[in-house]
Amino acid sequence: MIKFLLWCILFFFCWPLALLALIVYPIVWLLLLPFRIVGIAVHGVLELVAAIIFLPARMIRAI
Repeated sequence: MIKFLLWCILFFFCWPLALLALIVYPIVWLLLLPFRIVGIAVHGVLELVAAIIFLPARMIRAI
C-alpha cells in the first residue's frame, strides 16, 4: 500500500515537470542551434588549418 501511495505522489509531482520539459526542450534547442552551427564552422576551419600545416610533412612522407 505504501508503494502505491509513493507512486501516486511521484506521478502527481512529476507530470508537470514532464510537460514543462516537453515545452522548454524545443525552445532551448532552437536557442542553442546558432552555437552548434558556429561550432561546426570553427571545427571545419581548424581542420583546414591543420591540413595546410601538415601538408609539407605528408608530401615528404609520400616520396
